[in-house]
Amino acid sequence: MPVHESDVCVIGGGITAAMLVERLAELKPGLSITVVEAGRSIFDRENRGRYHQRALEYGEHPWHDDFIEDQRAKGMISMTMAVGGQALHWGGACNRFSEEDLRLKSLYGLADDWPVSWEELERYYVQAERRLNVAGDPSPYPEDRRSAPYPQPAMPLSYNLQVLKQWAEQSGLKFSPLPMARNVSAPFGGRGQCGLYDTCGDVCPTGARYSPDYTYQQLIAAKKVTLHDRMLIRRLAVDEGRSTIAMAQGFHQDRPGEVTEYRAKQFVLASGQCWSPHLLLMSASARFPDGVANRSGLVGRFMNGHKFISAQAAIDAETFPGQNMTHSLISREHFRCATGKAFVRHDTRVWESSAGKEPRLRGADGRLLLGDELLNEWRGRALKGSSVRLRTYYDSHPSIDSRLSLDPASKNRYGDPMPKIEHQLDAAAQAREGATLAHCSAVFERMARASNGRLTSKPSVSSYWDHPAGGCRMGADPSTSVCDSFGRTHDHENLFVIGAPTLPTGGCTNGTLTFVALSLRSAEKIAG
Repeated sequence: MPVHESDVCVIGGGITAAMLVERLAELKPGLSITVVEAGRSIFDRENRGRYHQRALEYGEHPWHDDFIEDQRAKGMISMTMAVGGQALHWGGACNRFSEEDLRLKSLYGLADDWPVSWEELERYYVQAERRLNVAGDPSPYPEDRRSAPYPQPAMPLSYNLQVLKQWAEQSGLKFSPLPMARNVSAPFGGRGQCGLYDTCGDVCPTGARYSPDYTYQQLIAAKKVTLHDRMLIRRLAVDEGRSTIAMAQGFHQDRPGEVTEYRAKQFVLASGQCWSPHLLLMSASARFPDGVANRSGLVGRFMNGHKFISAQAAIDAETFPGQNMTHSLISREHFRCATGKAFVRHDTRVWESSAGKEPRLRGADGRLLLGDELLNEWRGRALKGSSVRLRTYYDSHPSIDSRLSLDPASKNRYGDPMPKIEHQLDAAAQAREGATLAHCSAVFERMARASNGRLTSKPSVSSYWDHPAGGCRMGADPSTSVCDSFGRTHDHENLFVIGAPTLPTGGCTNGTLTFVALSLRSAEKIAG
């Protein structure tokens, strides 16, 4: 039976693991670190331009084998399982949360406070932005004060977004370019410079957008980390008579009958909001019948993220669809909610849209259009006014029954029950759903009217929770949380959980920067 020993064993190979390992290697240069990832290494960026071209021409998926067929979770919005994780397909959005997210209980009597101060988290936001080389402009809202500037100015706005910004701000809201982890000013971190193409949905052709595979390749080349890919960790084992984790048991995709043992001084779960709590539950034993790190019974509980409300608008201002469909504007006007008033917190997002602007094979009378007729009809329609996509991500608080559980009806090749995620709002959040929809709809209506516009679709609430997190919530009290503010589990002194699973609540904007900032903070504790 193969046995691998190291100082630190990191289970999971996504963006939080990459940032953690990079920081650990700086803090402790002689540290032996092993990263174990169930998916494969997709270190083939020289081919990604060709993959993207085939995706455009034939609709092919440009990321081959970026998932494991029988490793599925009900209720999860992405199947990606590869070195780099979901950040392989990440757009690069790097919004910060706000101080209110950390003090929901203190300010509003809702959900829970985080066991981290805003001043401390903000310092790690600065570190995260530097490592990801975030491009952004200072927020126009003074509450979003920063202790350091962004590493580089924001991505320049396309002509379309300049027009939409002028339109949207007539409503009284202030908008900024969305902060992005893209090399705008110059190459950085072994990656190229953004060419401002509209090709960012699947593959970044220049490598300008941050992607963890670049970091892993650099760490491997410098012999700072050992990477074992295609190795599924199915169980953690606890030392006999002690509370420390003794080993992790892995199974390679090509050798499903062979057990590989990973032994380390410190174990770090970095498998995301689905697979980290799943592994803890799967590690149940006679001594720990409810799973590892689960004395509180809260592993897999308080699964969170946030819901969103979307609409389409048509305005008189003229734009030309297709300039940069993935880049957006953001307003943080409603990140704050006055205490004593009805609670609602959300961001407000604006994208250009091609809705109603696509070419049509038939005219209004139903007649088939070909050649110049098709082109003329398309031009005549596409250049009249503009379509706009609107969205608000809003603060949605989970109940204890918002959970990940083991599903005996769905098993992998080893017979392990797969995760099932069922999101559920707490009572207070359920009670305000109608008021939140009415508030966000009124914001959309006010924006549309600012340019003689109208909403062309009824604002609707999402059927799923975006930017998911939770399942291993952090807190100071071991009876109401799984780990402390650094991710160290209360039950096992050498077992850490980092990234998305540790968040008590999911905020009201993209969470990746927050996951990274918390992981950098954990790195200092682990190194110590």
